[in-house]
Amino acid sequence: MSTQLKALELWRQTLVMSVRGDAPDLSARQLALLLSVYLGQGPHTVRGLAHALNISKPAVSRALDRLGELSYIRRERDDLDRRNVLVQRTQPGADFLTFYADLVLKAETQVAQLSDGQPLDFALEAVTATVASMGAPAEAPAETQAWPTDVAA
Repeated sequence: MSTQLKALELWRQTLVMSVRGDAPDLSARQLALLLSVYLGQGPHTVRGLAHALNISKPAVSRALDRLGELSYIRRERDDLDRRNVLVQRTQPGADFLTFYADLVLKAETQVAQLSDGQPLDFALEAVTATVASMGAPAEAPAETQAWPTDVAA
């Protein structure tokens, strides 16, 4: 199987496991913003995120609204420049990303086991039961909480 097909199968399996689980179903834009906030160098502003992702500020605001409803991010006025709103990390957002990273790793394991002649659906069937047992993001063990947060839980 080509490297491109394996990459796409990894992405497909991760997405399918995500939508089959109990965790909220995020759009690609929402997930890109969430990852940018957690993996990128802060502080994060709507203007800065819009520039980094090359999308409009209203599109960023709409995606951040949804992430805020889920408590995955928090917005606060910048004390130094009251015109700016800072986007902050939260523990629920860190928990979600830990859960999502586990999905990627499980999908990666399954894709790595595929042979060139094996149908791609085989790997997906093998991980379906795992997703059901994982459920929604919850309190992760301390050793797996590698995502930084800006505020206390």
